[in-house]
Amino acid sequence: MSSRRTARPAASSASSGATRPRPPGVPMPPAPAPAPAAEAETPLPAAYARRWRILAIVLVAEVMDLLDSTVTNVAGPSVRDDLGGGASLLQWLASGYTLAFGVLLVVGGRLGDRWGRRRLFLLGAGGFATASLLCALSPSPELLVAARVAQGAFGALLIPQGFGILKSVFPREETGKAFAAFGPVLGLSAVGGPILAGALIHLDLFGTGWRLIFLMNVPLGLAAVLGGLRYIPRDDPNPSVRIDLLAAVLLSVASTLIILPLIQGPEADWPLWSFGCLAAGAAAFAGFILRERRSSTHSLIEATLLRNRAYKSGMLFGLAFFAGTTGFMLITSLFIQLHLRYGPLEAGLTLAPIAVGIVIASIAGFQVMARLGRNLLLIGVGVHTAGLTALAVVVAHYGSHTTGAALIAPLFVAGIGMGAVFAPLFDVILAGVAEHELGSASGSLSAMQQLAGALGAAGITTLFFQLAEHHTASSAMAVGALAVACLGLLAGGLVFLLPRHARPHEA
Repeated sequence: MSSRRTARPAASSASSGATRPRPPGVPMPPAPAPAPAAEAETPLPAAYARRWRILAIVLVAEVMDLLDSTVTNVAGPSVRDDLGGGASLLQWLASGYTLAFGVLLVVGGRLGDRWGRRRLFLLGAGGFATASLLCALSPSPELLVAARVAQGAFGALLIPQGFGILKSVFPREETGKAFAAFGPVLGLSAVGGPILAGALIHLDLFGTGWRLIFLMNVPLGLAAVLGGLRYIPRDDPNPSVRIDLLAAVLLSVASTLIILPLIQGPEADWPLWSFGCLAAGAAAFAGFILRERRSSTHSLIEATLLRNRAYKSGMLFGLAFFAGTTGFMLITSLFIQLHLRYGPLEAGLTLAPIAVGIVIASIAGFQVMARLGRNLLLIGVGVHTAGLTALAVVVAHYGSHTTGAALIAPLFVAGIGMGAVFAPLFDVILAGVAEHELGSASGSLSAMQQLAGALGAAGITTLFFQLAEHHTASSAMAVGALAVACLGLLAGGLVFLLPRHARPHEA
């Protein structure tokens, strides 16, 4: 399961409120004034009458995006066997998607505010389906990666709109019931995604192989578009909403210049240009921060957040933890398929304990989050580190004789730790921000989660491939797991700078 999907709030502006319903704890819109007794039986507006169908449409879009972000971990080796390409292809399949998703997620919600959420939802769903079709038809690694980037870009336009749309068509007293549907639907999708991908590749229906995992998005995307056209109410654009395009460009350039050499540098034996890109990327990121520190009504991040120690510590925590967990998921899948020689279906089943652990701990974590607060983060980091350490010991002990059965327990423990962190993370971080900063704070946290995933997919897998080339795959996996554990411990040290208690939910 991709770590980004368990606790990802959708980016938005403060005005849109288009945030992930439970993890961030963003408040619901103001309750409407009580209706007079004589009006109690007045029928709901047309949009409300169709609210449950709209919820189903939004869930379809969420499932489509979630499946596509998890299946490539299993499909990567099959794609490489078919199209060719080196280790960089396996990295770009994950990083290209999350990079585009993370960068555009910063402005995705505000674009919905500016041009209308319905319009952006339809554009995102249609574009995602089209990009998925291009992925399935790609004849070369380069075109496939380009199509994956397009998928991430359209996903960043699509996902933020759904929550804003739901909050506009559901009355306050029903929002909790509506958002409760996301947990089981996305949990089942997360657990089943890698297994479904492995099964489809294994079955090789009509000789499609790995291409079917992208083709299945086409009917889902068409269903979202047709359902949106029929049921989602129109909303008017708001020309007063401004977007800092220069800041968005600086963030895009910085992220690309940092991730590009991490992936391509090792294949080219770290030429001079790779270090130049890293330096230029750092400079562009510094320029982005300086730009955002200027007080502006249309900045991507509220300037006050950049002076908030707890919020900055939370961003650093998320950067370290999500980079580690995303890299961990990818190298584990690669180790299972490339070095244990498991097929896609076996690989999906072997990875399932991680997803099961994440879902179980996330559900349990929500129940104790208010009581434990940031201590739950410490528990999660500790359990996750224990699972990674046990995994490193098992792999180092068995070496080339490692079996999937030997990996089940440590993978499950690592997943439990991940879920225990995902459950309270956004609520704890957002407990330290003001009410008017919630939209910007949750949006930038979400974008950070995606960008951290892209960095982890690039950096951790580069370490894995370099060690596997010069030593053994088992030692590479063991060192990779320990490296991720170290990132977790680094994140754990930042917990003490976060607010003690989670932000309470209001809905």
